[in-house]
Parts: sequence; structure tokens; C-alpha cells
Amino acid sequence: MSSLDLLALVVIFFATSVISVVTGATSLITVPALLAFGVPPTVALGTNMLALTALSVGASVPFLGGDTLDRSRLPALIGLTLIGSIAGALLVFRVPPTILPLIIAVAMLVVAVVVLRSARRATPELPSPQHGPFVGYVLTLLLAVYGGFFSGGYVTLLTAAFVTAFQMPFLRAVATTKVVNVASSLVATVIFAWRGVIDWRLGAVLAVMMYVGATLGARWTLRLPEAVVRRVFVVTVVLLAIKTLALDVPWGQLEQLSP
Repeated sequence: MSSLDLLALVVIFFATSVISVVTGATSLITVPALLAFGVPPTVALGTNMLALTALSVGASVPFLGGDTLDRSRLPALIGLTLIGSIAGALLVFRVPPTILPLIIAVAMLVVAVVVLRSARRATPELPSPQHGPFVGYVLTLLLAVYGGFFSGGYVTLLTAAFVTAFQMPFLRAVATTKVVNVASSLVATVIFAWRGVIDWRLGAVLAVMMYVGATLGARWTLRLPEAVVRRVFVVTVVLLAIKTLALDVPWGQLEQLSP
């Protein structure tokens, strides 16, 4: 990889880390960027996960000192995330990712609809005290599998799950998912390192850039009204979903798979 290519990746990863503190859709940009610069797919996933770990830590730091986090649920959420992320990272080496971009795009549009509906609802319907938290924990485990596998839109979906199942305020959900994502990306990185699919030199440079960008992005987020954060979230998610449908879904291969 040339110095110019590396510089371009540094700029892409830094800019993405700043905005992804809100959107959580980092890998939808960073993984395709790595592939575009010639990084093999499995190595792209592993190297990206290393950089995501740094991003998650940087995004979490500004939230640790205040009362924004849902500290009572954190131990259970992190435990379930570790289990799911290990399973997801191992799946990378067994599941062909041909249909993955289409699943991601559809999921992102669903998330945008969920967030818009919750924003317009003056008095949100609370889930059953017995079933609401249970659904939230189940979703945390299932989404962790996806987070360990690819992570594109993982934090976005997890934020929506926390808002709807646990009835967290949007900023509290954003903050809590950042800490949970540290566990998800870290354990997945360990699995990828074990399988030898991380470009450590490239990953270290990108990790530094993402840590700095995430720290700045998190501090910026804390200064904004919740309504503004929500709008940034929804607009970015919709644009990323359209981009994924238009550019990343291998429609020709999918047509060959259909009967």
C-alpha cells in the first residue's frame, strides 16, 4: 500500500469515527474503504475490528464520568455481548457474506423507521415490565453475534433496541452502547488475531485516528440537544442504507442464487 493510499484511509477512518459516535454505522464505510484499497476481505474485517476497538474506547471515555450510562444493566449487557461476539467472529470463517450487504441495508432502513416513530410518539407505549427487559437482553445477545461478525450498523441497531426495549432516553442509549461495543469489538479482535487475519501495522495507524476522532465526536455529541442528535442519526442511517443498496449489494450474484 502506497503512502497516498494510507493517507486516504486515515482521512476516511478519522472522519467516519467523528460522526459514528452518533450513527454507529462505522463499518459500513470503513470495510468497503479497506476493500477498495486492495485489502483482502477477511483481513479487512479483522483490521477494521482492531480499529473499532480503539474507536469504542475513545467514544466511551467522555461518558464514563457522568450519569448518562445505564450502569445497573451494564454487567449483564457486557456478559451477553462477550458470548455473542465470540460466536459472531468465529462465523466469519464459515459463512459466505454474499447476501450480507442486502441484510444490512434493510436493517438500517428498519432502524430509521423505528427511531422516527419513537421520536414522533408523544407518549411512547411502555413494554410489559416482565417482557420488555427480557426482549432487550435477547436482542443484545443476538446483535452481539452480528457485531462480532461484521459490526456494520451494530451499534445503530443496539441503540434502537435499548430505546425500545429498555425505554432508555436516546442519549443514554447512545452512551451505553458505546461501552458495550468496547466488549464486542475487543473480544472479536482477539478471535481475529488468533486466526492471523489482522494487518497490525495498518490497524495500529487507523486505530489511533479512530480513537482521536471518536473522543472528539463524543464530546461534540454531549453538547447537542437530543433532538439534533436523533436527526443526525436518522439522516445518516438512511443515506448509508441507500448507498449500501446501490453500491455494495452484489445483485448479479443474488440473481444467480434465486431459482
